[in-house]
Amino acid sequence: MQLTKHWAATLDDYVIDLAWSPDGSLLAAASAGGPVSLFTRTDGARRHELPGHENGSNALAWIPSFQPSALSLQLLATGGQDGAVKFWDAAAGQHTATVSLGSAWVEHLAWRPAVGRVIPNAPGSENSDQTRRIKDNPPYLIAAAGKTLTALRADGSVAHHFKDAPKTISAVAWQPAGGCVAVSYFGGVCLWDADDFVPQKEFVYANGIHALVWSPDSKWLVSGNQDPSVHLWIPEQDIELQMSGYESKVKELSFDHTSRWLATGGGKDCCIWDCSGNGPEGREPGMLPHDAKVCAVAFQHTHGLLATASQDGTVQLWSPERKQPLRATVKMPATATKLVWSPDDTLLAIGSEKGIVYVLKCEP
Repeated sequence: MQLTKHWAATLDDYVIDLAWSPDGSLLAAASAGGPVSLFTRTDGARRHELPGHENGSNALAWIPSFQPSALSLQLLATGGQDGAVKFWDAAAGQHTATVSLGSAWVEHLAWRPAVGRVIPNAPGSENSDQTRRIKDNPPYLIAAAGKTLTALRADGSVAHHFKDAPKTISAVAWQPAGGCVAVSYFGGVCLWDADDFVPQKEFVYANGIHALVWSPDSKWLVSGNQDPSVHLWIPEQDIELQMSGYESKVKELSFDHTSRWLATGGGKDCCIWDCSGNGPEGREPGMLPHDAKVCAVAFQHTHGLLATASQDGTVQLWSPERKQPLRATVKMPATATKLVWSPDDTLLAIGSEKGIVYVLKCEP
């Protein structure tokens, strides 16, 4: 296994966020200075330079590709230090809408996952025994700014204003099944229902939460914390677990596609926890070592490789289930800020503190 350079591009500032379009044809890169660049997958050509947000951009989110044809354009949402969410037609490079959420920075954006329910066609229709149609869930975006949480439609209209959180919102994460969104703040996590916007459950956690992630099977909700620790909930069973003893606060979390392996940062080692069965509490984690603090972790979408990055510029590939898990190592000229796999898992995009975006091929 090896990582080889595919292309690289330079932004005007620190790379604060990266996101592949759902079809993998474009990579969006947000500069902390404000602009957002759209690069082509094949050669890294800059397709469009979007003005982004005055004073700085913070977050990117592509609309899922499941939407009806009327919304099948490549729609990108961005959030910035101007307190606004902006929507862009990425194919045309055009701004389509702006929503102001107040004076607080918009730091978290997340579209409702691409899920729907299958409904048979009416009896007697052509090929009614095989033909199916999909009734999609509403395509809306959750945006967090300070204590404010808002659900926005794809046209920029407001679907719902939520009750303010007790403290500044620190992370948001959609349940993969699409039924609720988890929202964290100092003191706990609230699960908001996706259809009627009422709270389903609240979990008290008397400390700061830096990151949230769901397992792909929607069983586990995991937080990375200030204390420093990793906390796990099984919301359907009201079960809570915790792993502590980390060197520093935990901001890096990633589940593999099987929902078995959880990768966490929080020190010089990336910890790999086995979440099968009753979960990782009482089990010893696998330890994937770096020479400096781990700053990013990312499992592939449908394959088993894990990418990790540390503050000394090292990026490594691992197969956690193998006896000898290390598969590849590359040394980058700057610390990584983001690791993002392309939808087909063949390209790894890396953002850096020096404003350089690297795209590497993952090859046998």
